[in-house]
Amino acid sequence: MEETIISPDGTQEYFINMGPQHPSTHGVLRLVLTLDGEIIEKVEPHLGYIHRSIEKMCEKDNYRQIIHLTDRMDYLSAHMNNHAVSLAIENALEVEIPDRAKYIRVIMDELTRISSHTLWWGVMGMDLGAITSFLYGFRDHEYITEIFEETCGARLTMNYNVPGGVMFDIHPNFVKHVKDFIADFKTKLPEYDTLLSGNVIFLERTKGIGILTKEDAISFGVTGPAGRASGFSNDVRKKEPYGIYDQLDFKEILYTDGDTYSRYKARIDEMWESIKIIEQLIDNIPEGDFQAKTRKVIKLPKGEFYQKVETARGELGVYIVSDGKMNPYRMKFRSPGFSNLSALDRMARGGKIADLVAIMSTLDLVVPDIDR
Repeated sequence: MEETIISPDGTQEYFINMGPQHPSTHGVLRLVLTLDGEIIEKVEPHLGYIHRSIEKMCEKDNYRQIIHLTDRMDYLSAHMNNHAVSLAIENALEVEIPDRAKYIRVIMDELTRISSHTLWWGVMGMDLGAITSFLYGFRDHEYITEIFEETCGARLTMNYNVPGGVMFDIHPNFVKHVKDFIADFKTKLPEYDTLLSGNVIFLERTKGIGILTKEDAISFGVTGPAGRASGFSNDVRKKEPYGIYDQLDFKEILYTDGDTYSRYKARIDEMWESIKIIEQLIDNIPEGDFQAKTRKVIKLPKGEFYQKVETARGELGVYIVSDGKMNPYRMKFRSPGFSNLSALDRMARGGKIADLVAIMSTLDLVVPDIDR
């Protein structure tokens, strides 16, 4: 689709599609752009191309089955998605899970965060023309997926967290392989700065581009690194700790410029903090059970229950309305990608099409998380 309108001052406005089949939208996301030459005047997202009715499917399944649907939303935050639903169910049942399961869950969450950020970093570099970064990022991403595969039996949608703990115990080689990865990744992460963070071309493409103010971040509900880059303190691990995050020493990464470069740097710094978290836990995983005893058929008490966690893209909220049966009466997910996407128009206006590619990269959109 392309439409041309002659404005009163003689310039031409173009309405064009970016997507739904476009490499820079990273999935079937359609953006209708209003352009004056190369200058963006409006960005209008059109969703629904990968909508699968996950919330309605959850309402037809029992509480054990719905876990297997949630890691199909933001598939790069699969562990955290499952963690959120499991916590919501456990809190409703007032079930205390074993300490061993709590430690394993947090280690898996932070490995997932690093895995997601390494893939994001590689893809962002490729979006801006740096092919090498994609190869380096995927190298580190694959290291973690191999660790996941050994313990969970899957590389992407793991289904490892379950109500009561984790599905099965960690592999005997898990601790060694995680420690080997951390030691290796500490030498690899500085390469990210060498390749991109200090690159003159990259700085020109990101500094002062796509600015989102703190007030706008709060207004649009932009969470995760994208919101914290604007000075919006919203890390769920700090604000409303779950698992054992309140026992750990790590920083909430905050920047104040709110531009594309700040959103980039926030994720780089977050990977260092995830390393710090894993190092505090990996040699101290308690012995004992990895799963609490729960009924085969779970029925929540009547009422409303809500749980949120910090995924790689921001705050994921799980809202359950129970009528006492074996499946939820209503299931609602507050996905970070949907809220973060809503601010894209505000960030992109006045910029160029090439700027839009860079801005979207630092929002780190995963379309199934937006559509559900």
